[in-house]
Amino acid sequence: MIIREGTSSDTKEIISVLKASLGESKLPKTEEIWQFKHFDNPFGKSLILLAEEDDKIVGVRAFMRWQWQMGNKVFSAYRAVDTATHPNYQGKGIFKNLTLRALEIAKENGDHFIFNTPNSQSLPGYIKMDWKKVNKLKVHLAPVNPINFIRSKKDHQYVIQKNRNESSFDELVRNFNAINASRPELFSVKSSEYLAWRYENNPLQKYDVRSDDDFYLATYIKKHKKFNELRIVEQIYIDKKGLKKLNDEIKLLTKNLNVHVITNSKKLPNILQLSGNLGPILTLRNLNFDIDMNDELLDLKNWNYTIGDLELF
Repeated sequence: MIIREGTSSDTKEIISVLKASLGESKLPKTEEIWQFKHFDNPFGKSLILLAEEDDKIVGVRAFMRWQWQMGNKVFSAYRAVDTATHPNYQGKGIFKNLTLRALEIAKENGDHFIFNTPNSQSLPGYIKMDWKKVNKLKVHLAPVNPINFIRSKKDHQYVIQKNRNESSFDELVRNFNAINASRPELFSVKSSEYLAWRYENNPLQKYDVRSDDDFYLATYIKKHKKFNELRIVEQIYIDKKGLKKLNDEIKLLTKNLNVHVITNSKKLPNILQLSGNLGPILTLRNLNFDIDMNDELLDLKNWNYTIGDLELF
């Protein structure tokens, strides 16, 4: 069996393996989506490892490149995402071999760590390969005023509303990053290019985006069996003016949409809410940072994240 790095020319065959292994499921599998996730990412091209046997691809392992920062230190990271083994070749340790080879390459390249939120079935396998559990992600839940959701509502039409000067907005994002860098927490670096890729042009999920020179808000409705959730995945502001605009947009959304609860990675000011470690388990694999930093990142309190930073897509 040959293990090698994948390129864009492998995309068509990779999609065939993904479909054979995983089926269509809720997340569609197309060449366009693979290109979007692994080659259009503003953080850089993904690390893609392939297993070949009988002159064909039989296993796929992809790590999506990401960038985090703490203080002035920028970390080159990966998120463990897509993986599949063709049904005819399962049980041969392909997943493990691809993962271990990817770790070797990432370490040789000087990358710092890999993070992900594995499900209960895959978590034990990661732990065996020296992944460490950080904690379940903390989520804040705020109930919506019952008067709002008993009204008849039309189906939500997602919009991208950008009433902004791009130069002023870029300055807002730079200042937002600078404020986060002044705090002793790890944060995901933002840019206009990242926001457009992650939320505005994402083919996997439609997001409602509202922004101007003072704030940025990205949300979507997550439908559950007995209730609808307004999920806030990204919020950017640097002062009271931006916060007020952001909160006004949230109030408008909850008034006009058929939602029963708001979820967010951060507390919403002046709103009654419940908080707890209710999200998936965040895990971490050290590559090239020292033991002290490793211990810091194993404490969830040192992560300043949004739901969009860590949500699987």
